[in-house]
Amino acid sequence: MKQETQFPIAKEGFTFIGCGALLTLFAKAALGDGWAAFFALLTLFCTWFFRDPHRVVPEGDGLLVSPADGTIVDISKIYDEQVIKGPAIRVSIFLNVFDVHITRVPVEGRVIDISYNPGRFFAANVPKASLENEQNSVIMETPWGKKVIVTQIAGFIARRIVCWIKKGAVMNCGERFGLIRFGSRVDLIFPVGVALRVSKGDRVWGGQTVLGKLT
Repeated sequence: MKQETQFPIAKEGFTFIGCGALLTLFAKAALGDGWAAFFALLTLFCTWFFRDPHRVVPEGDGLLVSPADGTIVDISKIYDEQVIKGPAIRVSIFLNVFDVHITRVPVEGRVIDISYNPGRFFAANVPKASLENEQNSVIMETPWGKKVIVTQIAGFIARRIVCWIKKGAVMNCGERFGLIRFGSRVDLIFPVGVALRVSKGDRVWGGQTVLGKLT
């Protein structure tokens, strides 16, 4: 097992938390305790939303770990023509506003492409979100020659996808690569032949829950 070290709040949250704290102080001085309490709660929510907890990442060749915290809302067999170039499995994970929104690479490997597509903002827990919503796809190739796609998908509330990595980056399994705010979906696509250890409706944790193993 690998134990990470990381500041417990994502850097993108500092602006929101700082603004909330300033608004709380202003409200306390100028608007009264009611408004101060409202902005204090908003500040606490932002602090909770942008939390970045440590995770113990399982070790093992070919392990596929969850790219995000959330609930599996769909597991489908598809045919991917562009990357997998054959039959594939898509696992869709829905993140509500109370889940950790850091996204992580599901398997060790090299980033061979990153593709951003603007789109719409349907609710992230419905199937058409995978096809029509704004999304950012990270395509990885493992040391064993398998290709995997992990896609950050914006939702009805989430209007900002953040990706920290670039093409050519070599990543460890479970390593952070971005976040989505504020409520979203992450899809993972990989070749058939993986013995899945999860089912629709299961809760998963990014960088920690093993979904299966590439063979």
